[in-house]
Amino acid sequence: MFDNLSQRLEGAIKRLTGRGRITELNIAESMGEIRRALLEADVNYQVARNFTNRVKEKALGDHVLRSVAPGQMIVKIVYDEIARLLGGNAAEINLGNKPPAVILIAGLQGSGKTTFSAKLALHLQSRGRVPMLAAADVYRPAAVDQLSRLGEEINVPVFSITSDDGSVTQDAPRVAREAVAYARKQARDTVIIDTAGRLHVDERMMAEVAEIKTQVQPTEILFVVDSMTGQDAVNTAREFNSRLNFDGVVLTKLDGDTRGGAALSVRSVVDKPIKFASTGEKLDQLTPFFPDRMARRILGMGDVVTLVEKAQQQYDAEQAETLRRKIRKQTFDLEDFYQQLQKIKSMGSLSDVMGMIPGLGKQFKDVSGGEAELAQTEALILSMTPWERRNPDAINSSRRRRIAAGSGQQVRDLNQLLRQFKQIRKLMKRMQTKAGKGRPVDLSALLQAAR
Repeated sequence: MFDNLSQRLEGAIKRLTGRGRITELNIAESMGEIRRALLEADVNYQVARNFTNRVKEKALGDHVLRSVAPGQMIVKIVYDEIARLLGGNAAEINLGNKPPAVILIAGLQGSGKTTFSAKLALHLQSRGRVPMLAAADVYRPAAVDQLSRLGEEINVPVFSITSDDGSVTQDAPRVAREAVAYARKQARDTVIIDTAGRLHVDERMMAEVAEIKTQVQPTEILFVVDSMTGQDAVNTAREFNSRLNFDGVVLTKLDGDTRGGAALSVRSVVDKPIKFASTGEKLDQLTPFFPDRMARRILGMGDVVTLVEKAQQQYDAEQAETLRRKIRKQTFDLEDFYQQLQKIKSMGSLSDVMGMIPGLGKQFKDVSGGEAELAQTEALILSMTPWERRNPDAINSSRRRRIAAGSGQQVRDLNQLLRQFKQIRKLMKRMQTKAGKGRPVDLSALLQAAR
């Protein structure tokens, strides 16, 4: 989402720091360019103006102008101000001290409230909570069915009220109220209430969600913002906050290709922390929001901490040791390779993972081809028998024709995969040897070999 903004910011900073001597004039020119970049990214005008004024004020300080490395000081100032713009410190969700914790989800229709509710339930469940979902979106067709389906997928119960004829009650406050009572009886320590949205802010919707707040006294109110809607999302957040005084913001669809102005503006406009970031439709694609990490990614510095956390979720010590032994003994086969591809995919899109590695985000700006290649690789491997995956060197010409036909590809595509796999296996062996001797692993070389 922030690719274009990142390039513009990096370019402005590079031109400023590449002039050797930093002066008031070239700082003013660069701040003008940065402000234009922010406005083009659909950042609120006042937010962009305040941001560049703060950067300029700090950049003109004696500690920068007289610094031995003023360029690095400028980068740090811009980084600090972006992190500050996004909230400064990470904000925890408030679950209270007395169960059940009641979390009220609000937002416009289409912002991703229902999917986020299920994602949040899974997130809290993985941290030892015992959540329950409440289907208080009683107007949107199939909303209750959608939440029930998502709840079944993550093994979390969904509370709803239906009449004898199967119709859904239209009394949303009643659903919320009885859901909390039911959760208390069932020893559920968290209730996540998915409320109705509209295509625009209207009095009826605002009154209803305000009534739910009054009746259930939520521990936490989260406002869900569709990051792709630009300044409309910021204006809507302001309206909701005036009625609900919500506790935090959730940014959804951060993997979209829009300009990202809402993400950079909403924190300053409503003065409420961003607590979660959601990408994709998979229910495990939800992460707590860390302003400093997002600032690093916007400036092209990567986000190694998040990358490591995602990797740790996919690997355990026993699996890592088994893999290390296979690489050392050169018994790493296509079944192992396929499993590693699945683990990488579960960490997010390829572009998202690349963006977390410092420097690689610039080298792999367009990884759509890489995503397609991964899909082709999967198809070829899945067309093989288990014996063939374990013995890729023994795949003869007749087997190659059958595998290619089964995957819908050409024999030359399979030949290329097998050649690349041999190169990767050799490179992994060499990297394992270097790592054992304390030398750094050349990750970029491995990625290049896999292309």
